[in-house]
Amino acid sequence: MRGWWREISGLVLPVACGGCGTPRTPLCEECAWALYGTAARRARPVPEPEGLPVVHAAAPYADAVRAVLLAHKERGAMGLARPLGVALAGAVRAAVPRATLGTGPLLLVPVPSARRAVRARGHDAARRIALAAAGELRRTGTEARALPVLRQRREVADQSGLTARRRVANLAGALEVVAGGGRLLEGGRAVLVDDLMTTGASLTEAARALRAAPGLRFSGFASLSAAVVAVPPLSFEINRN
Repeated sequence: MRGWWREISGLVLPVACGGCGTPRTPLCEECAWALYGTAARRARPVPEPEGLPVVHAAAPYADAVRAVLLAHKERGAMGLARPLGVALAGAVRAAVPRATLGTGPLLLVPVPSARRAVRARGHDAARRIALAAAGELRRTGTEARALPVLRQRREVADQSGLTARRRVANLAGALEVVAGGGRLLEGGRAVLVDDLMTTGASLTEAARALRAAPGLRFSGFASLSAAVVAVPPLSFEINRN
């Protein structure tokens, strides 16, 4: 019910920029530039958990980008899914070697949110952005589709406040591929996607779950990649001393 009301209210209530509050626009030009105006880059958390795929991100998690992500995820600003999808699509393009494009569809596998978070928010932010990103990739000539084949197999503790090491331990073994999901992944190139990477624990667990899927014979997993909308600024290699 909450998700339905957010969808309807977004059509009839006054709109302001999700990044800076400028009235009468869901996203102003300046905040759009901060979100997807520059090329996506390689990002690595510190410390980097073992098993983390190569990750590319569209933008630093700061200022307007942080406000847009929070508006979409926590405040139900559903109209921001499309520009966030544009940003994620750019990160996906950077994450996939150009030589492999056109050899099969890109399969965007979103990292699932915790069940209680989905219930509280009324939607799964990463899944919604993955759908928007797949649509943007198709619009620009790349065969792609969102494939939400991961699910939580057990409840996990709230990640906020946990150290990087404890986040990895908290999520270890928490995800699995749904029954029949492995067959859906055959014949394409899987890219793990999420809205935000902080410590990399969620993407690491998602990668483990994909690689452990029963009967999955997907050669692309040898070079599994990941794409996210944003990362903390210091996660970009170019910003490190």
